[in-house]
Amino acid sequence: MAVSAAMVFATVFAHGANVPKDYKGTPYGDNKHKGVAQSVPGRVECAYYDRGGEGVAYHDTDAKNHGSGELNPANGTYLNEFRMGEGVDTSYTKFHRMPDLFDDNSYNKVQPPADQLYVGWTEPGEWFRITVDVAHAGLYSADLLYTSNRGGSISLDVNGKDATGPLAIESTYDVADPIAWRQWHHWNLAKGLVKVRLPAGKTVLTVHILTQGQMNLAYFDFKEAH
Repeated sequence: MAVSAAMVFATVFAHGANVPKDYKGTPYGDNKHKGVAQSVPGRVECAYYDRGGEGVAYHDTDAKNHGSGELNPANGTYLNEFRMGEGVDTSYTKFHRMPDLFDDNSYNKVQPPADQLYVGWTEPGEWFRITVDVAHAGLYSADLLYTSNRGGSISLDVNGKDATGPLAIESTYDVADPIAWRQWHHWNLAKGLVKVRLPAGKTVLTVHILTQGQMNLAYFDFKEAH
């Protein structure tokens, strides 16, 4: 069932109370990470989307996490079981000593960090929310670390209002790679993909998957734009 962002967000309040009054989501936290808003400027991790569940902090096409606990066996380890009871599909980059096997393959445009958590298995119509704490009001740009088997587009809302319009995601498909499944694991950095005005203080970003899907989204690296 499609869930509209308008079902969760209502009035956007002035500076000092940016987060919509009826938003029930909270910043992600666990025994490794404090439950505080991620900082802007800074790296905003997609896998640390807010707590609150389906229809509040995210919308996913099904309730199964197809990464944690499924592709990655539930063996008691932090990364393999990360948020495995939630609908958003999460996994992490895997490096091995033999080259060209996993996320450290030679077809990457950029080398991702090892054990980098990401949101994957994305489908058009899905979205997730991240509460951030913005140091100063103003214009920000952000790079995106991602993979994309077929290209597509995403967008960002700020406190429930579209702030970017569609953002084109370049495909990372590489015809030279003979291994079909690895076409989902060619990492790239889209520099300056996002340009957005943010108010100071607590702010909720909503990442929407608009077209194509099948992207892995690791993080947005926000910087003040000049």
